[in-house]
Amino acid sequence: MKNILIAGQTGRTGNYENALRHLGANSETSLHVPDISLYDGLLLPGGGDIDPRLFGQLPAGTRFFDPELDRIQLGILDAFVMHKKPVLGICKGMQLINIYFGGDMIQHIPTAKIHEYAGQDQFHESSAIKGSFLEKLYGERFTVNSAHHQAVDSLGRGIAFVQSAEDGVVEGLVHNSLPVFGVQWHPERLCFAHASQRAVDGARLLDFFVGL
Repeated sequence: MKNILIAGQTGRTGNYENALRHLGANSETSLHVPDISLYDGLLLPGGGDIDPRLFGQLPAGTRFFDPELDRIQLGILDAFVMHKKPVLGICKGMQLINIYFGGDMIQHIPTAKIHEYAGQDQFHESSAIKGSFLEKLYGERFTVNSAHHQAVDSLGRGIAFVQSAEDGVVEGLVHNSLPVFGVQWHPERLCFAHASQRAVDGARLLDFFVGL
């Protein structure tokens, strides 16, 4: 049985924990840099915005962010990357992956109204790059949920985008040589008790990650 570390705040990662449990994986939520040998993978969860100083900018559209949390999560990510263990970043987690590898962010996208949380997740169409892990899971065009107002801009070293929304916003990425993956949407809110007829089954993506 796989053991997954969720680098998040205790009490705020229930949806991730429940989804992983349904898939037969153990999970632990912690913000302590762990004994890497105890874990088979890292899940970087969604959250607020990211301190723009981490990608060389001053606040210009960024809303709530927690500089200490951002740096702790990047430290945990570094430990897993150094050991070449699987990582899945979701929403903010995907953005942190890009920043870790030297990429940057758009602090507030012009099309935020169709992406940001509006009392509930929004939904939109997206396209996956042919041959990518997302295309193999869901096909070349599929609908995802959305709850963000920031987006990846310049890609980090070794990072390739593999999914985008119709307005060009990056919705999925992968590292070229490491088992590091990210999506801008929320698969944990599209599976099991949270499955939606409006979008794909998020369990497929999470099961892919658990199986790495």
